[in-house]
Amino acid sequence: MTRRQKLVRTALLVPLLLAAAGVVFAFARDDHAAAPHGIVPPPPEVSVARVISKEVSPWDEFTGRVSAVETVELRPRVSGYIERVAYEEGAEIRKGDLLFVIDQRPFITAVNEANAALEVAKSTQEYAETQFKRAESLANNGSQSVSTLDDRRRDWVSAQANVRGAQATADRAALDLEYTKITAPISGRIDRRLISAGNLVQADQSVLTTIVSLDPIDFYFDVDERLYFSYARDAKERGGSMQEGDSGLEVVVRVADRAEAVFKGKLDFAENRIDNATGTMRVRATFPNADGVLQPGMFGRINVPGSLPHSGVLVPDEAIGADQDRRIVFLVDEAGMVSAKPVRTGPLLDGYRVIRGGLTGDETIIVNGLMHARPGTKVKVEMVTLPPKAETAGLQQ
Repeated sequence: MTRRQKLVRTALLVPLLLAAAGVVFAFARDDHAAAPHGIVPPPPEVSVARVISKEVSPWDEFTGRVSAVETVELRPRVSGYIERVAYEEGAEIRKGDLLFVIDQRPFITAVNEANAALEVAKSTQEYAETQFKRAESLANNGSQSVSTLDDRRRDWVSAQANVRGAQATADRAALDLEYTKITAPISGRIDRRLISAGNLVQADQSVLTTIVSLDPIDFYFDVDERLYFSYARDAKERGGSMQEGDSGLEVVVRVADRAEAVFKGKLDFAENRIDNATGTMRVRATFPNADGVLQPGMFGRINVPGSLPHSGVLVPDEAIGADQDRRIVFLVDEAGMVSAKPVRTGPLLDGYRVIRGGLTGDETIIVNGLMHARPGTKVKVEMVTLPPKAETAGLQQ
């Protein structure tokens, strides 16, 4: 190696040696600052509490829509011109209330014609009956031929049939006249009129308006197979059935503009098959709706009991941490040592999170100061007591 090469090599090594010395000095300075004179920092302070253990019935939450028990598209049964609209748009109506009147004059004329034809047919029947009885008397005395008697019997039977036909025509004309007054088939709230007075309507085709019932009212939502089997099993243990409307499961619904789930009802129906495309089953709940707050088509969330009442464990939401895709809580033993425990969480109940698996109910957990706790380290604990119901109590999820 030449002298020039040695000088170049030395010039390259000097900065590297100086940088290494600076790193060593920095580490030494940091260690000295972190623990001056060898003093160990005190353990972090955290708040701990005993988990709540009590009988619970967790709720499952689903989204769905309100639907009227009865919905009617009102159509006329006879054709004609609308003469009068007899209701106020958007009003609550009772079954049998008059809603529309179709011009009755052509139908009154048809009734009069049918009744006149009926009177003629009855008169013809009376004459044919008289002729038959006279021929029958003469035939018994030998003064009338048997063929003539048969002709009179045929005329009488034909006259009877004509009377029945005329009576049917008269009844039909009277029924058509009755149909000119269109009344409400159900009680509920009526929509705006879709056809005004003076317009021609066609029988069984023209839609006049719609009516929806309000009390009671239904709520439809979909559940997956696993949850359906759970609900069906619980209903069977209660002595009921999901399909037959006596499941005994009480449910609660809340709508978008209400924070509290104040509408209480019961599951009363489930479809008879699982949808092959979605793997879900449609379920229905029925609610009283005397004040008319729930409206058909309204979006809402329903809470269904997830199981029969059982002993459960409740913890605050802020006491639950995350470890990748797992949920964990930090336990503290009598010596103040911290350990992590994976748990399976459920819905909120009384403001606390239901723990469906991982805790037995006698643990002490960290409820405040999770950021300062590490598994395997020691902490200074401050014992607190969890109230029976948190301030955020409700059926939220």
